[in-house]
Formats: sequence, structure tokens, C-alpha cells
Amino acid sequence: MGWKILLPQEIMEEGTKLLLDAGHTLIKGRGFETEDVLADMKEYKPDAMIVRITPITREVIEANPNLKVIVRHGAGFDALDVKACHDNGVKALYAPVANSTSVAETAMLLILECSRNVLNLRKTWVDDYYKAKLKIRKTTLNGKTLGIIGCGNIGSRLAVRALGMEMNVLAYDPYKPADKFPDGVEVVRDIERIFRESDYVSIHTPNTPVTHDIVNKETLAMMKPTAFLINTARGGCVNENDLYEACKNGTIAGAGLDAIKKEPVDPANPLLTLDNVIIYPHIGGNTVEAAHRASYFSAMGVQEVYEGKEPTWPINDIDYTIATTYTDTKKPNTKKAGMFDF
Repeated sequence: MGWKILLPQEIMEEGTKLLLDAGHTLIKGRGFETEDVLADMKEYKPDAMIVRITPITREVIEANPNLKVIVRHGAGFDALDVKACHDNGVKALYAPVANSTSVAETAMLLILECSRNVLNLRKTWVDDYYKAKLKIRKTTLNGKTLGIIGCGNIGSRLAVRALGMEMNVLAYDPYKPADKFPDGVEVVRDIERIFRESDYVSIHTPNTPVTHDIVNKETLAMMKPTAFLINTARGGCVNENDLYEACKNGTIAGAGLDAIKKEPVDPANPLLTLDNVIIYPHIGGNTVEAAHRASYFSAMGVQEVYEGKEPTWPINDIDYTIATTYTDTKKPNTKKAGMFDF
């Protein structure tokens, strides 16, 4: 008979084809806001939903006792009340590997743009060509140190790309054993080393009670004055007031952000006034290729639940304050990145 599946935002053709071929009915949502989804839940009482950007609250979940599964179209799920799903017998799924490559590429793009001081160049070069060319600080990545906080699907992919750029890579992830980190990465268990030793600190963690405001006045003060902060994860991981002061006052060299606390951005956000802070509208995972993969994987998750199978990518309840952590380490190859025999 098939299910009724609510799509608050459209998904790509691979996903819609999988669902339609399986006999499901797709319902186009009336809008992007939480209130729109709540109204759709009450009117259509769908069996399932695939959601891309709308925050899904407990009220939305509990408005429809017929709901069986919600799939987050992508890797991040902090906008979905997972506990409310589990409290109401609704399976919560996601697509954690669909956009990992795209986000890792975005992090590398921000690193490159920061290294060349792109915002300042753009502002300067038309009116003062020689100042832009000769006076504005620009650096190479070769031989620099990248510190990664959170070395999961995205952090690991960034590590591989940074090693390909002949950078030294330090990685901190207390929930991962050392033998699971990419080859060539130095595994560190003291997060302060990441902040103190890195030329670029890149955040790749969910926003949890452990990681909320993990970048703050104290950790920023540990960084080199020539170092940059990169955040393509979640805005809640960074105290933006502290970051603004650090970038404004030269505590660090600047920042490249694809995630901020309030999205869409508040035009009054003081970070927008700084020439050494690049902000993207959270587009790291929004490439064409990632969207195709996420749509297919999301539809696959719905179909797995429909068929009574164990879903490939469930969202599990994890208490990071008591989760298993590791203390083992791993050194990289002895040859220092960026050093050649000629």
C-alpha cells in the first residue's frame, strides 16, 4: 500500500524515484518553517518525513501519532529533537556520509582563503594594487600545522586533504581509538595542544554539552597570533563574542566560518564587520553531488524502516559526558610534511 511521506523541502530525483517506485505517496510541504511542518503533520498525518533544514521540535513530532520515521537529509541533526522521536517510538535516521566530502572541501577552501587573506585583498586591490600585492600578509600551507577537533567522517577527510597539501596534521577525538585515525595524522589526547601548536584549528564536532562553546576566550588565548579558526560544524561550538574580540584585537589572525549560532545571519552580527573573518551561509554540504547522495540515502532509510529492516544510519542517543573515551596515541611518519630532499 505504501506510506505517506512528507517532504518539507524537495529532495533530488534519486530519492523521489526510489520512494515512488516503492509505492509511496509524496506530500510537498507548505513551507520551510517549523509552524508549516506542524500544520502539515496535523493535516496529512504522514507515516514518514525527510527534512533538510527545518527545525523539528517535540510539538511537531507529537502532533502526529501515525509518524514512524524521520530522516535528516544530511549529517547534522541538532535541529531534530531526537529524544522526542525516541520517546514517541519514532525512528530517527540521518545520512552521515552523504556530504562529508563536500564539507571537508569547504573547510579546506576556508583554510586557503584565510591563508591568502582574501577578504582584505578583495577590499584593497582595486584601489591599491601594490598594497594588495606586496603589503597584505599571505602565507603558504606547506609545512603549516592543522589541528582537527573531531576526526569523524568529515575531520578524517579533511586530514587526508591537508596531508596532500603537505601540512602537518594533529587530531583530537577522545571517542575514537588511535588506530582508526587516518595514516599520517598525529593523534593527540590533550586538546590544549591543538590550540597551542596549530596554525589552523578546524572544528568538526556536533554541538553537545561537551563541545558547546569549546572555542572561547580561554582557548582562543592559547592560539598563535598568526593562527586561524575554521568552523564548518555547528555555530554552538564557538562563543562568537569571544571570537569577535579575538579577531578584532589580534589574539588570532582571523577565522573562516560556515556555521554561526543564528542562521540566517543577523545583519547586526559584529563578525560581519571584520576583514579577517570569512562567513559562508552554511553551504558546506550543499553541493549538487552531496544533495543527490543525501536524497538517495534518506529515501533508502525510509524504505528500510518500511520493510522492517534495521536502518543503516540510525541516530543513537549518546551521552557524551559518560561515553567511552580513549587515551592511546599515534605518531605520524617521521618525515616532516613539507620537507623535501632537494
